[in-house]
Amino acid sequence: MSTILQLTDATIKFGGLTAVNKVSFNLQKGDLFGLIGPNGAGKTTCFNLITGVYKPTSGSIVFNGKEISGTPSNKIASLGICRTFQNIRLFPALSVLENVVVGAYLRHKTGLGSALAYLPSAIAETEALRAEAFALLQVVDLDDVAHVRSADLPYGKQRRLEIARAMATQPSLLLLDEPAAGMNPQEKDDLARVVRRIRDEFEKTVLLIEHDMRFVMGLCERIVVLDHGEEIAQGPPEAIRSNPKVIEAYLGEAV
Repeated sequence: MSTILQLTDATIKFGGLTAVNKVSFNLQKGDLFGLIGPNGAGKTTCFNLITGVYKPTSGSIVFNGKEISGTPSNKIASLGICRTFQNIRLFPALSVLENVVVGAYLRHKTGLGSALAYLPSAIAETEALRAEAFALLQVVDLDDVAHVRSADLPYGKQRRLEIARAMATQPSLLLLDEPAAGMNPQEKDDLARVVRRIRDEFEKTVLLIEHDMRFVMGLCERIVVLDHGEEIAQGPPEAIRSNPKVIEAYLGEAV
């Protein structure tokens, strides 16, 4: 397998505060990779560095062989990195299907003039995007609610809709920020099944942040653990679950 993402000594400082300090890890194509740690560990800040929200103070972030440190977020999305957020960011007045179509418009080739003029090419492309969006809803088991307002979905289904919308951009790397937060056990099982299917059938690389250790251990194949902005452990679940530093950081017992 080839490397798709490489962080080397990624560091960001806000004034006198070092939020992420010399974090390094590699993602191989097809990885199911977890980024975990207690609150304030720097996990979401790492996501923000990868997706161009922040520019590293020092260090390197390479995606598919290209340095992307400081690249604008919209450009990074067009390169093939897409993410979800801790707080759900759907368009509540739009239907489930329409929310996914919005994600697909990143790849829209028709100009505004053609769309407003209802040219055949614009109509055909829009219909193609809608068909793709519906197919993604089938992947996340939401095709039966395609025409329901997204605001009317249960919480767990809203989370899966966000993933479908991110998938509509056709990323090669999908970043999921606490996708299981607030879910009940059945919703977490459904989510794990969806994430595995995305990796296996669509050959996507997945990097996720999650606080639920059991969810992460059951889903991810490799894990990096952060604490106070620094890496304290890296490896497969069986090594992470018994690592003394990880246990201490979570103030718990081995899981």
